Amino acid sequence: MSADLDAPVVQPASFAFTPENRAKALGYIAKYPPGRQASAVLPLLYLAQAQLGWVPQKAMEHIAEMLEMPPIRVHEVASFYTMFNLRPVGKHLVQLCTTTPCWLRGSEAVVGACKKHLGVDLDQTTADGQFTLKEVECLGACVNAPMVQINDDFYEDLDAESMIKILDALKRGEKPKTHSQKGRTSHPQSGATTLKDVAR
Repeated sequence: MSADLDAPVVQPASFAFTPENRAKALGYIAKYPPGRQASAVLPLLYLAQAQLGWVPQKAMEHIAEMLEMPPIRVHEVASFYTMFNLRPVGKHLVQLCTTTPCWLRGSEAVVGACKKHLGVDLDQTTADGQFTLKEVECLGACVNAPMVQINDDFYEDLDAESMIKILDALKRGEKPKTHSQKGRTSHPQSGATTLKDVAR
C-alpha cells in the first residue's frame, strides 16, 4: 500500500507560523527596505515547509498577507522551485538524481534498490508515511555520482547495497553517514589528476 503523489490533496483549513517561526519570518522581512518585503518570500516558504513538511495553499495565503503581496505571486514562486513540496511527502523525502553523470555511474541500480526495498514507485509514499521517492534533476555532486538527497542531506558514491543500508538506518531512527559512502573527496574515482604536489 502506498500513497500516490497524483492523488487529490487534502488542504488544511488554516495555517499560522509557530511563535518561533513567526519571529524568524519577521526577522527575514526586516532585512528588506519598506516596500520590498516581497523579497522575503523564499525564506518564508522554506519556513512553512520546515514547519509542516510541505507548503499548503493556506500557508501561501498567510505568507502573502505577511508580505503584502497577491497570493498568486507566492504560488508562482512556490510552484517554480522544485525544492518546495506542494503536497504532503513522507518523513524522509528521497530525491534520486538520474541526470547523465549519476546515470552513467549507476543511478538506475540505486533507484531500483529504493523501489524494491520500500515497495513503492517514484512519486509515491510508503504506507507508513516514512519515505517518499522522487526523481530529480542534477543535485550538483556529479563527481561523486551517483547520489541522492534525503531531506537536507547528501549521500554520494552510492550503489544498491549502500543505498539500502541508508534506508534501513533511517527506518531505525538512526542518522546515516552523509556525503561519500566510500570516504572519497571530490576527485575522480581513479584518484586526483591535478594539484598533486604538497603545498610548500
